[in-house]
Amino acid sequence: MSDSEHYDPLTPRLQKNQDTQERKMPRGVVIRLFAYLVAGHVVAAFLFLLFTVAGKG
Repeated sequence: MSDSEHYDPLTPRLQKNQDTQERKMPRGVVIRLFAYLVAGHVVAAFLFLLFTVAGKG
C-alpha cells in the first residue's frame, strides 16, 4: 500500500512541534477578559465604598 491511498487533503498533517490555532486564545478575547476583570473590580470597589460610608452614617 502506498501513502496516497490514505491521504486526506482536508486534514493536513501537523509537525511534531507545531501548535494548532485552537491552543492560543485570540488577542481580542484576552483584551476583553482583562477589561471585564478591571471593570468588575472597579464596580466592586465602588459598592464596597458605598456600604462602608453608609455603615458609618
